[in-house]
Amino acid sequence: MSELFSHIDNLEEKASFFLQRVKVIQGNIANADTPFYQPVDLKFEKLVRQQVKLKITNPKHMDPFPETKVSIKQIKLKNFTGYDQNRVNVEEELAKLAESSIMYKTLLESMKKEMAKLKYAITGR
Repeated sequence: MSELFSHIDNLEEKASFFLQRVKVIQGNIANADTPFYQPVDLKFEKLVRQQVKLKITNPKHMDPFPETKVSIKQIKLKNFTGYDQNRVNVEEELAKLAESSIMYKTLLESMKKEMAKLKYAITGR
């Protein structure tokens, strides 16, 4: 049963990362006029562990059992410093906000399509 929803769980995990990143970026933009504020960002890291170690005889072979664990790290950005020691670059933050919003919406649409496939498989309509 868990294999049936593993793809949807993976999409949900990535979507939740981008939602968290949108909130962090919005906080950076809100503090653009705060003196001495250092912006933060989230870093999405995949830690790949293999459940079964198989010998790969050709470098073009894919790993048949990759298990992905996701780790989210909060990092402080070291941008340029303004006259008030604020390091927020609003244009850069807006670009990251747009990128993260688009990724979040795309992942949600993918989840909806996966659920529609499951519904179709169950009901046959």
